[in-house]
Amino acid sequence: MSALVPLLVTIPLLGAAATLIFGKRLRLQATVSIVTLAVVSVIAAVLLVTVDAHGAIAVSVGGWPAPFGIVLYVDRLAALLVLISSIVLLAVLLFSIGQGAADGAEETPISIFNPSYLILAAGIFNAFIAGDLFNLYVGFEILLVASYVLITLGSTESRIRTGAVYIVVSLVSSILFLAAIAVIYGALGTVNMAQIAQRMGELPQETQLVLHLLLVAAFGIKAAIFPVSFWLPDSYPTAPAPVTAVFAGLLTKVGVYALIRTETQLFASNSIDTLLLIIALATMIVGVLGAVAQAELKRILSFTLVSHVGYMIFGLAIATPAAIGATVYYIVHHIVVQTTLFLAVGLVERRAGSTSILKVKGLMRAAPLIAVLYFVPAINLGGLPPFSGFIGKFALFEAAASVGTPLMIVLIFGGIITSLLTLYALMRAWNLAFWREDDDTSDAEAGGHTAFLGTAPAADDESQRRRIPVIMTVATGGMVAVTLALTIFAGPLYALCDRIGDALLQPVQLVFADEEVGE
Repeated sequence: MSALVPLLVTIPLLGAAATLIFGKRLRLQATVSIVTLAVVSVIAAVLLVTVDAHGAIAVSVGGWPAPFGIVLYVDRLAALLVLISSIVLLAVLLFSIGQGAADGAEETPISIFNPSYLILAAGIFNAFIAGDLFNLYVGFEILLVASYVLITLGSTESRIRTGAVYIVVSLVSSILFLAAIAVIYGALGTVNMAQIAQRMGELPQETQLVLHLLLVAAFGIKAAIFPVSFWLPDSYPTAPAPVTAVFAGLLTKVGVYALIRTETQLFASNSIDTLLLIIALATMIVGVLGAVAQAELKRILSFTLVSHVGYMIFGLAIATPAAIGATVYYIVHHIVVQTTLFLAVGLVERRAGSTSILKVKGLMRAAPLIAVLYFVPAINLGGLPPFSGFIGKFALFEAAASVGTPLMIVLIFGGIITSLLTLYALMRAWNLAFWREDDDTSDAEAGGHTAFLGTAPAADDESQRRRIPVIMTVATGGMVAVTLALTIFAGPLYALCDRIGDALLQPVQLVFADEEVGE
């Protein structure tokens, strides 16, 4: 099975090369992209079953042992995230193909989109299976270079402006990460994660703390945690709908994944859990208050994205096996649900010509299917039972209550408030954009919300209404089905996440050559 591990990265890169060769044959480009991501999904599923039954797989690329060679490492966490990511990437690709077929190169130049998209996928997969910090850095840079292209597609003024902010913030994060790698290598003589974990205890606690905070700062920017989350709500909403969806679903989770490895394995003996709890609370509250103040659907979702990263940091800071398992489940839930909501908003934008909840109305009558495709993931993200959002949050709160410190109790109440405000923001948007009829123009008829939102910023100017190809609706509906599957199959999925939580808090074993590492 070890031979399958490098294919998770090489197949998307080969697919990207093929799409460049077929640059003028758009149908062939699309076929190559779909087949590429479908093959990766199958490989990831096979690896997940294998590592769950027999233990993690480590591959030393080129036969070079650590600390000199590149190590690829697939355990349950990496395999699960690669599988979920490949499914999400495939669904968003189908959505983008429908959009491109309808609009041509007007908004999303297809010949550029496909190779950039596959390179982005390769970077994400490489980050998830990296067994050393430098290869993790390479994965980040691959996905960031591709994301620079994708976020500025169409070259509109707003996309170039927000893309520049995104690039500057990403470069700052990369510089911090590279500096941390250099300092860690100087102190420990290796960048292999397993060796770092075993040697870290040899350093004084003060030195460990400095290294720890460097990595948390670098990964925290990528994950958009408070106070370095300011860049996200302005950067994501201006991109094309499929780009925004995949960015929202996956890019911040790569940063959260890196934080999980940092906290559970690299610095297990150097705790900053109290700091992380404070950051988690601030991230939840600041993000959701930003969502409540918005009048534009993409910006509402971008702020809720920030606030829900706070739940993941909350679970990570609890630092028990149950909490880590709940965090992994919540990450899977949020990748799927957040992506689905952005796809649904993309349909709203095409149907109504705007995503401002002050301008859009009457969609329940005009487009009932879109109403359903928005409503189901919205109440899921808001945490209503019995959906996966409720399951994940309840598990986090239960893990925090088992610790029972005053700060944990504060975080539980903060999480409940954040969930209620998330539901309020999303249902207010539902009320105004879907339930309000075309002739309901007064503040009283609109529920009194328009006066409060009248000065809230919008992401883009109003655009013309456009035809919605069937494939876009099918892709969004498929993602809604996946969100429901997270609830229907919550038992086995949560059991897998529990096993991940237990394994992550076990002592890390050395990874030197091709081998299976029992967990």
